[in-house]
Amino acid sequence: MSWDEWYRKRFLPFFSSDFPARFRDLDDWVREMEAEMERMFREFEGRVPEKLVRERKLPEGGVIKEMGPFVYGFSVTFGPDRKPVITEFGNMKPSGRAPWEPAFSLKEEREPLVDIIEGENEVRVVAELPGVDKEDIKLYATEKTVTIDVSGKERSYYKELELPVEVDPSNSKSNYKNGILEVVLAKKRESKRPKGESIPID
Repeated sequence: MSWDEWYRKRFLPFFSSDFPARFRDLDDWVREMEAEMERMFREFEGRVPEKLVRERKLPEGGVIKEMGPFVYGFSVTFGPDRKPVITEFGNMKPSGRAPWEPAFSLKEEREPLVDIIEGENEVRVVAELPGVDKEDIKLYATEKTVTIDVSGKERSYYKELELPVEVDPSNSKSNYKNGILEVVLAKKRESKRPKGESIPID
């Protein structure tokens, strides 16, 4: 039964003239709601990556299951055209379904919060990667993209970025300090030499 069907069946009749009779169904209503919440939780639990599920022993001897961390956030910046640019980060994103049927895409890797700053001669990429060591970070660059791939003991990150201009991957540098990764890539210089083969003139 969908949420909409359940809502129409159980909630709307309480506003009808037959309210006293409907009140006797309150116990069934609560039980159905609890069952639906349990179903939604089980569905959510089944999509959680194994690395995000842990068991912890309690002092009195019991064991509980813990899941997470689940991270979702976004940043808002303004581009050269003064229009807002919304960038999501984290490992949990809404799938776009109706709000009363929550569904999320979950990943083991988080998408880090990243800023791309274009200068006159270079492009600077700044990413927040707390909780990992420098040795865990792998960087890849092409003329148009930068890929950040991090596999730490407790945290993993992954992000592929499209750059605003073409760069020279061979002319780049990076550093990582206090959880902040900074990558500086020189812009690709356009050759002033005409393309093609030269043609002799008689």
